[in-house]
Amino acid sequence: MSRRPGLGRGLSALMGEAARPEPEEPAIPPAGVVREISIGLIYPNPNQPRSHFDVTSIDELAESIRERGVISPILVRPVDGGYQLIAGERRWRAAQQAQLHSIPAMIKAIDDASSAEIALIENIQREDLNAIEEAEGYKKLIDRHGHTQDQLGKLVSKSRSHVANLLRLLDLPSDVRDLLVSGDISMGHARAIIGAPDASGLAREIVANGLTVRQVEERARASKPSTGKASSGKPRSPKPVDADLAALERQLGDLLGLKVKVAHNGAGGTLSLAYSTLDQLDMICQRLSGEKI
Repeated sequence: MSRRPGLGRGLSALMGEAARPEPEEPAIPPAGVVREISIGLIYPNPNQPRSHFDVTSIDELAESIRERGVISPILVRPVDGGYQLIAGERRWRAAQQAQLHSIPAMIKAIDDASSAEIALIENIQREDLNAIEEAEGYKKLIDRHGHTQDQLGKLVSKSRSHVANLLRLLDLPSDVRDLLVSGDISMGHARAIIGAPDASGLAREIVANGLTVRQVEERARASKPSTGKASSGKPRSPKPVDADLAALERQLGDLLGLKVKVAHNGAGGTLSLAYSTLDQLDMICQRLSGEKI
């Protein structure tokens, strides 16, 4: 009668299987290498300057991903056993909606400050941010990482005055900022009512009556209390300024993030763009040539 084999070897094998460690995530590849990463291992970036994601846009992107996959990889960094998004949150959200299990990603080992900088630059270059989101992104970099306005201007290829003007928007009441985000008032309107005694009331008047920026500037000036100081000597004649040209300069300056000067002499004139860095000049050339920024 054959001897039944003992259970020792079977138990050892079973115990060995049980004690086998879980497979670890593969080592982080060299910079520039793209790999597929499980979507469940990726977490949003708390320094993401963009807070508003258009639902329709995400739906359309998700449908495109279902048909063609994710064409451009996202950018992540290793954090706490997973990965934190640096750039590409729209693609990550749409990939989840498309029920993908993994997504192509480039891994970059960088610190918090660099992560926040890249996230801000990517959104600004894609023109994905509204004025308030851009301003809040600048403020975070100033408060958390000690950036100056000059440094931020060079970082995003914008003028220092552009950064300063956006930061001033954060002094507006929250309801006025909401009107700017929704598009009910323009950037020119918002800048005109900064510091007005009743900025919220003036913003509501803009929406109700369709006031122009020039009308808002006049109302804002009239609403500010007088300093009470008597003028001495002859009153100075204000330098004549074409209000329409000044508004156009501000509008173009806000759009480009550069100092703009328009000189009109009746039939024609000149449009001047001032840049302070080679990066700003490169940005101007790219926009004029139609190249992708």
